[in-house]
Amino acid sequence: MPHYSGPLLTRPTAEALLAARDAGAGEWAGSLDLGRSNGNASLEPDSWQWRSQHYPYPHKLKDRAIYYWDGDEFAPVSRYSGSLIKLVPTEWGAPTFEIDGIKMLPTSKESPFEDARRKVALIEPRGKVVLDTCGGLGYFAACCLEAGVARIHSFEKNADVLWLRTLNPWSPDPDEVDPDVPASGGRLQLTHADVSQAITQVADASVDALLHDPPRFGIAGELYSQVFYDQLARVLRRGGRLFHYTGSPNKLTSGRNVPREVEKRLEKAGFKAQLALDGVLATRR
Repeated sequence: MPHYSGPLLTRPTAEALLAARDAGAGEWAGSLDLGRSNGNASLEPDSWQWRSQHYPYPHKLKDRAIYYWDGDEFAPVSRYSGSLIKLVPTEWGAPTFEIDGIKMLPTSKESPFEDARRKVALIEPRGKVVLDTCGGLGYFAACCLEAGVARIHSFEKNADVLWLRTLNPWSPDPDEVDPDVPASGGRLQLTHADVSQAITQVADASVDALLHDPPRFGIAGELYSQVFYDQLARVLRRGGRLFHYTGSPNKLTSGRNVPREVEKRLEKAGFKAQLALDGVLATRR
């Protein structure tokens, strides 16, 4: 699915466009791709122009929403097909996303992209073949590409998340080659599939490193199971590293210590594991 190349608006961006027009300016300078780049928009009384295309000024936009041009109007980047999924702006530029109001990426202290970069660094992806089990918005994959990964195979189960990726300029496009950060050249393979099932088709010891960022335990318990961890151990070569995001669920309210449970299961599967950042870092024995 091709990536969207039109403008993305948030409420502050739309208000800045209107304020510039109302002040009599003929041009507005800023970002219309969530901070990936800066450019200029030409302002006219009833419309504005960006990248040689005219757009109407939007009606009042909501906070915590991102809008794209769907050909007729500026529509929110959200879908409902059993669950409400939406792209959500952050103060850092790179957006997060929510499913039924649950934020899927940490954003309180730093950009979700920077958070991904720190975690990816733990597996040292340069020159390696990496398996990314739950691709999400693709920030792990983008950081691996940036760091010089040889090849990365990402799985994503949710079709709506894949749709969000096509609208998010921070998500890597498998078909695009960026001259500054080569996004692929065939290095990124993105597959729409449930990794808990698809991993059985991955060859033994065929990957050098693993990134595992599953939804929370209550949503996707199969991705925390001993059966799945045994599969991760099978496909990872000896000495290969795994970073497993767990978050920090409240032990007092849940009655569980998920990071420690994960650590123990990984040890049983054949890893040497330790808590790291907001997850578990493990090495295949």
